[in-house]
Amino acid sequence: AKDYELRQYEPAKWVSTVIRGESQKEAMRQGFWKLFHYIQGKNEKEMKIDMTVPVTCLVKSGCTDFKVSFFVPFEHQDSPPQPTDSDVFVEERKAAAIFVRSFGGFASPEKYAEEAEVLARTLRNRGQPFHEDFFYTAGYDSPFKLFNRHNEVWYFKK
Repeated sequence: AKDYELRQYEPAKWVSTVIRGESQKEAMRQGFWKLFHYIQGKNEKEMKIDMTVPVTCLVKSGCTDFKVSFFVPFEHQDSPPQPTDSDVFVEERKAAAIFVRSFGGFASPEKYAEEAEVLARTLRNRGQPFHEDFFYTAGYDSPFKLFNRHNEVWYFKK
């Protein structure tokens, strides 16, 4: 469809942390730094790992816990080094069909929520079943990139 796409994701490992009781913006900041320290060597192998995209954030309706995640690079998918920070963990996400809406610019939590609502409304209008109680934000760009930014919101297909 012109306003969203349906992607099939294979099972994959992500390194994640859950930030509780903060605003989404503050959770993203804290979560990013915890994960950044992990890829900079704060792991059992003291191994530096390349930064990957997207950086995702799980947003659940009516919940102030936010799970921030980095994709584990393909060369480390089989055995990512274990985090040494007890707040950071490696998770395996199952294969999934995901509805994706892309947009540009600098994405705020409000902009992500607005885009998620547009996607949800479009999916409902088209009779597409999806998990409505949560969505993921996905950011692809460094904060220093000023133009042609790429952001996404994801809803999982039922």
